[in-house]
Amino acid sequence: MRTIGLFEAKQKLSELVERASTGEQIGITRRGKLAAIIVPAQPEMTLNEIWADMEEIRKNVDRTKFSTVKELIEEGRR
Repeated sequence: MRTIGLFEAKQKLSELVERASTGEQIGITRRGKLAAIIVPAQPEMTLNEIWADMEEIRKNVDRTKFSTVKELIEEGRR
């Protein structure tokens, strides 16, 4: 990961965002210490991907441990 000072980062923000969008991670330092990292944005999940994840979770829940929906909800909050 390449690092750049805060002052320079302010001057080159558009360039840094463009580089991050291509996959590069850029560290920003303040007074010589790493203060932030610009990283590529994660693509949003589609509804189909969310549904598939929910189905996977549903398949992996041990339903024998819970006798009521309330117990299952409480377990999910832990």
